Amino acid sequence: MSGSRKTVNPLPRPKSLTAPLSAPPAPAREEGFLLGGRVRYDQFTKGYRTGLEPVLMAASIPAKPGETVLEGGCGAGAALLCLSTRIPGVHGVGLESDPETQALAEQNIRNNQLLENTPKLRILQAHLPAIPRSLRALTPTANGRFHHVMANPPWHSPSGTPSPDNRRRLALSAETTTPEDWICAMTKWVLPGGTLTFMLSAAVADRACQTLLENGCGSIQLYPFWPRHGREAKLVLVRAVHGGRGIFRLRAGLVLHEADGRFTAAAERVLRDGEALPESEASP
Repeated sequence: MSGSRKTVNPLPRPKSLTAPLSAPPAPAREEGFLLGGRVRYDQFTKGYRTGLEPVLMAASIPAKPGETVLEGGCGAGAALLCLSTRIPGVHGVGLESDPETQALAEQNIRNNQLLENTPKLRILQAHLPAIPRSLRALTPTANGRFHHVMANPPWHSPSGTPSPDNRRRLALSAETTTPEDWICAMTKWVLPGGTLTFMLSAAVADRACQTLLENGCGSIQLYPFWPRHGREAKLVLVRAVHGGRGIFRLRAGLVLHEADGRFTAAAERVLRDGEALPESEASP
C-alpha cells in the first residue's frame, strides 16, 4: 500500500460567493407625450401609468412666472412639466419616494430642456408625509415655503388582492397613510396667502376639507370633474388658501367626455392645448 497522499479537489464555491453581484436591470421605458405633443413624457412600460389627474391638476394652479410650486408624490413629473409648459418661469420641486421613478422624472425634465444654468424644476426623494428639512434650501422664498403646493395622493382603500407591482400599489392605495396625512404635512410648506390644491376621490373630499380647516386653511373651493353630462362626479379638485377666510365655493366643474366617449371641447383645450381649467384663474 502506497504512502503517498491522495489529492482531494475542493468543492467549487457557489457562484453567489465568487461572482460579483450584478444590479437588477432598469425598468423598461417607453416614449410618450402630453399636451398634444408639447411635452415629451416617458413612462415605465409596466406598473403604474399616468392618467388625466396630474394634467388636470396642473391646469388648475394659479401660479405666476417666478413663483414656487411644491408637488407631493410627483411620480415621473407629469404635473410639474405641464405646469411649467403653461407658465414658463415657475420654480417647481417634486417629492417622490421611489428612486427609479425619481430618476425617470429627472430624465423627463432633461428631455424637455427645462434644466438650464439655473434649474427651475427639481426632484427630491422623500417619503410622504415626512418631508425633509433640506427642502427649504430648494426654494428662494425667505422662510423656505412655497407659493403653491399640490398633490394627487393615494386614496384607494386597500381591498381584494393587492397589485403585484410595487409602484402601482403605492401610487394608488393608501396602505400606510391617508389623504389627510398628506394634506396636513403639506400645509406646513405653503406661504401665508398661498394655495393648496389636491386631486381626490369625491368620497374623501369632506375629510380633506375638514383637515384643511383644522390646519389654518380656508376659502375652500370644490371643482368636480363630470365623466359625462348627467353622471356623478367621482373625481374632484379641492383648493384652499393658507389663512383664507372666504366662503366655501362649489365650482361648475368640467365635463370630460361626450356621450360617444370623445373628450369635450372644453376638456380638449385643457388636455391637448395646455389651457388653464375653466374658472381656475378666478381669484383664490
